Amino acid sequence: MNGDVCQISVEDNGIGFNIQYLDRIFKPFERLHGREEYEGSGMGLAICRRIVERHSGAITATSTPGEGSTFIVSLPIHQSKGDS
Repeated sequence: MNGDVCQISVEDNGIGFNIQYLDRIFKPFERLHGREEYEGSGMGLAICRRIVERHSGAITATSTPGEGSTFIVSLPIHQSKGDS
């Protein structure tokens, strides 16, 4: 936790991705690889982003191709007035 924000990091040792595609990986149905190579619908990170943003937070990632990725979720500790 850092002041008014809680950060949660999830790290994997998967295939990673080129950071130039950072904005693209959070869009619905976006895939950096074909279905023949890796399973998935391209919705997982888009759903994560939507959930985090509905809680007034943010999600981002860092990655190195061939080494894995770290996904960072930042959420406010206190709920804003008007949020439910």
